[in-house]
Amino acid sequence: MKKTALITGASSGIGLELARIHAAIGGDLILVARSTEKLNELKIDLEAKYKIVAAVITKDLTAPNAAQKLYDEVKSLDIEVDYLINNAGFGGIGKFLERKLEEDVSMILLNVIALTQLTHLFTNDFVKKGNGKVLNVSSTASLIPGPLQATYYATKAFVTSFSNALSEELRGTGVTMTNLMPGATDTDFGKVSGMDRTKLFDNLTSAEHVAQEGYDAMLSGDIDVISGLTFSQKILMKLMPFMPKNMVLKQIREMQEVTK
Repeated sequence: MKKTALITGASSGIGLELARIHAAIGGDLILVARSTEKLNELKIDLEAKYKIVAAVITKDLTAPNAAQKLYDEVKSLDIEVDYLINNAGFGGIGKFLERKLEEDVSMILLNVIALTQLTHLFTNDFVKKGNGKVLNVSSTASLIPGPLQATYYATKAFVTSFSNALSEELRGTGVTMTNLMPGATDTDFGKVSGMDRTKLFDNLTSAEHVAQEGYDAMLSGDIDVISGLTFSQKILMKLMPFMPKNMVLKQIREMQEVTK
């Protein structure tokens, strides 16, 4: 049976690749982002290639009541959502006290508040009908504190903890919750956040690869999937729980110093 996926942040990066993957297997889409032009281009492309139906909803999810308005708009279109993919998010580099507070507040509104609200609204529907899947795009940043990206790392720590807890609460309902934790990925995120000028972004994984691993994990109902780490990064992640915290913090900060 054809499934409909709602994808936030669908106009670029991992979200765009998730839309392509879902459309390629015949799934319909609700594409959500701030750029109407980019969404319409994607809609035309996917409908022509895969003979699916893609609805476009332009929405700034940092705006007041944006999540509820998005949910209400989907309801007004009489579209039943089967997969909720919370992909929209952004970061920003710099010392917390030197960054503009409104930028970090907007980051929390999108990365945490909107994701939480959309999860509550759509997952309630999934539970009522006894099936559905949620994919929340977090980050490997969720596993450690992030000097020079304090707010971003903290928002992603919330996403991972929240998603993992709900995966257990949803057990037996027919609904699954999957948490995708990408490493440094080749998307617009690096340029927008400034991370492309740091050592952390020296080795990038393609957005297509990350999206495919996340999508496959969602279909399987996995709790977590880590994607896009180099071999040395995987070793480092395994060692970090055993290292003194001040050493970990210093190392993360050095990796995020602007060097380019």
